[in-house]
Amino acid sequence: MKRHTTASIRGLRDIRTRPVQVYRARVPYLAYMTISCLEMEKVRREKEKQSASCRIRNIEARMVEIEKEKSALLTALGERPAGSPTQPAITSKEGPRGPAREKKPFRIRY
Repeated sequence: MKRHTTASIRGLRDIRTRPVQVYRARVPYLAYMTISCLEMEKVRREKEKQSASCRIRNIEARMVEIEKEKSALLTALGERPAGSPTQPAITSKEGPRGPAREKKPFRIRY
């Protein structure tokens, strides 16, 4: 049988452990470097957050425009009298797709 050399076999001694992280926290320049990296990530995430909220505002504004255009077209076609609500009120417990169901949390199954 052929013996493996110690260079090719990785053992328990080769696994990095938590003391490496503790060491980094004790060395001041490594701690400051980690803090600066965290601050840069925080700034990037804040920009992403602002961008996403701006996109949401734009989408909501466009949805309002779409409803106005739809309402104007339906009024021009005579389908809906001017000044009527955009959505008809549903008075019964049955919705447009059948009887109302109890609300359950939305789940995605894989």
